[in-house]
Amino acid sequence: MKKGTTYVGMDVHKRSIVVAVRWPGGGAAEVRTLPNEPRAVGRWVRRMKREASGPICCAYEAGPCGYSLQRQLWAEEIDCQVIAPSLIPRKPGERIKTDRRDARKLAEYLEGGLLTEVHPPTPEAEAVRDLCRAREDAKEDQMRARHRLSKFLLRRGLIYGKGKAWSLAHQRWLRGLRLDHRADQATFDAYCLALDQTQERVRTIEAQLDEWSKIEPYAKPVARLRCFHGIDTTTAMTLVTELHDFRRFRNPRQLMAYLGLVPSENSSGDRTQRGGITKAGNGHARRVLIESAWHYRHLPRVSVTLRKRREGQPARVIAIADRAHQRLSRRYRRLTEQGKPHNKVVVAVARELVGFLWATLAPEEPREA
Repeated sequence: MKKGTTYVGMDVHKRSIVVAVRWPGGGAAEVRTLPNEPRAVGRWVRRMKREASGPICCAYEAGPCGYSLQRQLWAEEIDCQVIAPSLIPRKPGERIKTDRRDARKLAEYLEGGLLTEVHPPTPEAEAVRDLCRAREDAKEDQMRARHRLSKFLLRRGLIYGKGKAWSLAHQRWLRGLRLDHRADQATFDAYCLALDQTQERVRTIEAQLDEWSKIEPYAKPVARLRCFHGIDTTTAMTLVTELHDFRRFRNPRQLMAYLGLVPSENSSGDRTQRGGITKAGNGHARRVLIESAWHYRHLPRVSVTLRKRREGQPARVIAIADRAHQRLSRRYRRLTEQGKPHNKVVVAVARELVGFLWATLAPEEPREA
């Protein structure tokens, strides 16, 4: 067998892995199916090491199976890449999709250098990231529990009209309700119990995130992000854990594109057509950025809470945060005065906010290769 790199495409599923091997020297890929088990993968790795005459390079698509296979192959000293599925080249004329074809295609594109690798997190970073996502899930459950309770009361003609819903006064009003029918009271108690449980879950996870935010490597970037208007501990932890390292983006435009905050475009010849934002990349980070951007509709004032968050932080970071507050507040007012829809204005503000965040965290150390 000729010496050279062996390229392996892997179509990974819950119970099976379809492997396509392209040996050095060309020729058709050799395809086989393995059980998705560490033992079976280990046996296959030992066989590949015996038969390969040079380095082995593997690739599989990012998906629900995560990074466990990549870490196992790394431990066996085999190069493995996790590929962004949305950036894999696709032929418009292809109408047949099978696991074997997908594996062969990955091996061919890997050999040709046509695949885009995602940035894999460390096991600890992935664990903290999943804690942030668990908090998002708990907030969604809390919203559903609130909707179920409020709509049940609406069907019974019980409407709170003395202020904002879910305020302290509203919660006192809920605790004082007593329904006439025994079945209605049981339903009301069940909905209240579900709401209390989700609220307790949210509080517990937020307390754990607050503890992690005071530990390196999260303490420094989180403290600096909290200098910005509209960004507190939960939002800062979400950004840090989802993006891993701001320095891997060479400029703010790369980060904006990664977050899907740039406009889509379909231009040809003399025709230029731009549409809504691409919504590509990380949706969790994009969501919290847009939530933060809503705060810039207010005038640029430094509150007591924000001043406390800025205590002990570098003057350069505070100056960038102040400049962002003034510029983005002016931009929000200017665009709304021009008649732009509020949602579009907030997205534009969020896109510019990304640039200020990148300037705060990315250039502080040289970017690693």
